[in-house]
Amino acid sequence: MSRTCELTAKAVMSGNNVSHANNKTKRRFLPNLVKVTLISEALNQNVRLRISANALRSVEHRGGLDAFLAKADVKELSQRARLLKKQIAKKLADQPAA
Repeated sequence: MSRTCELTAKAVMSGNNVSHANNKTKRRFLPNLVKVTLISEALNQNVRLRISANALRSVEHRGGLDAFLAKADVKELSQRARLLKKQIAKKLADQPAA
C-alpha cells in the first residue's frame, strides 16, 4: 500500500535534515494519512478510504463525498475513487429520469 492520498494524490516528499552545522542528510516528509469511512448519499453505502487529513477537511467543506468527487479531477484520484466517481455520476444521472 503506497503512502498516497486516494482523493488528492498527496504523496511522500523528500528533502534534507539540516543541522546547526549545516550538515545535510536525506529525509522523507510523509503525508498525514488516516483510514476513514465516508458515506455516499447517492449510493447509500459506506466507503472506506485512506486519505490525508487535509482531504478530509476538503470533503467536509464541499458537502460530503459525492460533492467532492463531482468536482475532483480524475487524474488525481486513485483507481477506487475513479470507480466511485463513475458510479455516483451514473446514479445521479438516472435519478431525475426515474
